[in-house]
Amino acid sequence: MQIKNLISFVKVAQLGSFHAAAKHLHSSQPAISARINSLENELGVQLFERDASGTRLTTRGQQLLPLAQRMCSLQEDIKKQLHDVLPERGVARIGVSDTLAHLWLTELLTRWQETLPLMEFEISVDVSTNLHQQLMRHQLDLAFIVGPKQSDELCSEPLVEYPLCWVANPELAKTLIDNKQSSLNLQSLVEYPLLSFPRNSLPGIQLQHALDNAHIEQARVHSFSSISNLLPLAEQGLGIALVPEAAASEALGAGRLHSLNVSPSPAPLPFIGCWRQDDERHLAPLLNQIATEIIEPGAPKTE
Repeated sequence: MQIKNLISFVKVAQLGSFHAAAKHLHSSQPAISARINSLENELGVQLFERDASGTRLTTRGQQLLPLAQRMCSLQEDIKKQLHDVLPERGVARIGVSDTLAHLWLTELLTRWQETLPLMEFEISVDVSTNLHQQLMRHQLDLAFIVGPKQSDELCSEPLVEYPLCWVANPELAKTLIDNKQSSLNLQSLVEYPLLSFPRNSLPGIQLQHALDNAHIEQARVHSFSSISNLLPLAEQGLGIALVPEAAASEALGAGRLHSLNVSPSPAPLPFIGCWRQDDERHLAPLLNQIATEIIEPGAPKTE
């Protein structure tokens, strides 16, 4: 059960409005709704009734509220106690997978600096496999990578899950759809170059497995470690890209890319926060907790 879902639940209950809760938490109303839906699905109960007169707690919601408030209060106590024993100065070495850096690095660094204004932050943006190796070699204090964790020497917490989607520029998407009356499949795509993440990444491995299962041997797969390089190439029509939908949301919304319905659908990317169990600085859990309060299933809200 994620604490940010409980925080959102408590704030909606206190303010009586999803919109007001989103504004107070510096988030978006769809993001708050998604958190509440996730909490309701996890608990198997309805927590709010919404109608023309407003938003009200159900009986189950009323039962949960004092428990959730205690959990939120405990979280604040934990953060305060951890903060009290944290070094005021020093270097925090943080690894961030490229997708999360593309979406959230500005918000993360802003909040980390507000919390620890005298701390220096050394950020490494790389693919998850490399960041995991750096964490195991004591070269990082904390890493945000694709899960699950690969060692019992590490602590981890779930962070966010991002669906993957196939995208192409409008001209290429129209050609594909016009040439295929039924739903698209991998065989429909391999006439063109495929753009994806490195072969040793989870998306790269999943793509190769899908090609093998479809008995496709002649696919041309171009690999990129940076989503910031991959997306413009797809926009220019140099290939069909397999990317996290959230990372492509701006280009999709602007019409520079179109999403393709391709069967089979790729599995989503599960991201985790990960740090060493033998870390004695107590820094990673606090920075990870801040990240869980910021990172959402979709793209960042733009004003």
